[in-house]
Amino acid sequence: MRGTTVTPGATTPPRTPDDGALPMHRLEVPMPNAMPFAIGTFDTIGPMSRADFPHRHTFWEIVHVTGGTGAHVVDLARWELDPPHLCVIAPGQVHHWEDARGLDGTVVLFTDGFLRDHPGDRELLRGLGARPWLALDEARHSAVARLVAELGDEYRRGARGFDSVLRALLHVLVVRASRMQEDPARTPGARSARAGDGGQGRPGAVAAEFVRLIGGSDPALWSVGVCAARIGVTPGYLAEAVKTATGRTPGELVRAARTHEAQRLLARTGLSVRQVAGRVGFADPAYFCRFFRRETGTSPGDFRRGAAAAGEIHHEHRIQSIARPEPGA
Repeated sequence: MRGTTVTPGATTPPRTPDDGALPMHRLEVPMPNAMPFAIGTFDTIGPMSRADFPHRHTFWEIVHVTGGTGAHVVDLARWELDPPHLCVIAPGQVHHWEDARGLDGTVVLFTDGFLRDHPGDRELLRGLGARPWLALDEARHSAVARLVAELGDEYRRGARGFDSVLRALLHVLVVRASRMQEDPARTPGARSARAGDGGQGRPGAVAAEFVRLIGGSDPALWSVGVCAARIGVTPGYLAEAVKTATGRTPGELVRAARTHEAQRLLARTGLSVRQVAGRVGFADPAYFCRFFRRETGTSPGDFRRGAAAAGEIHHEHRIQSIARPEPGA
């Protein structure tokens, strides 16, 4: 639990965009020893709930989207908004909202520690992370809305034993969401930027963990062999699981991850092309430039100039955590 939950106003080490590090956000709670759980609307949770710049956090996030247009980008996938949706974001996943307008719904935040009564939910949540964006038909939307409303009401009232009730309701939500994922044919409108719909069971969990690992900014993890060893499977099994779950090979996803990170650094930091090359694992800047052009069709310099012209370079993200609003806010 240490390092995953902070009280409002607690100081955190500053993270500046120019160092190339993605912001890492922690779940704020109203007082020491409070349970690491929060639920609210996008407005009551705060501006970080709809952040439009790539970031990670140390907690789980379940989002029930009931309105809005735009897209939600999770790791390497872009998901178009066509509410209602249910979305699961795992700790460490990179995500942001893109061109979101009129975003409405409920956000549920909790750490691994909150799952102590139902530890098996971690595996279900990891499976949901393999295909985190579920479209909901009318019946499923109503069922999810009722559960989420119960969670919110129990959280706000804080009656005796409410923490155990919240854990039980969250368990039901996770199990039912997992069932929905197992029957995608009955979940109309689901669309993903990935080629596949995401695998189920062990292959899906392995693929989700692989995508999580390569979605970071550590070049040491942009290796199929290293990731296989970290996950505890053979490279052959990893290749099969990833192909089954995503429709793409691990090598393709690694190249996409390196390209995505390079684009982020070029567009959102002041690092030189040589420095960006080093950050994404290229000792030779010239080779990096050839790689970047092959993957994107443009040079690093032209990409940066285009991003600047489009107003996509951001140099300040001061909010370092998702905070629960102060009373009366």
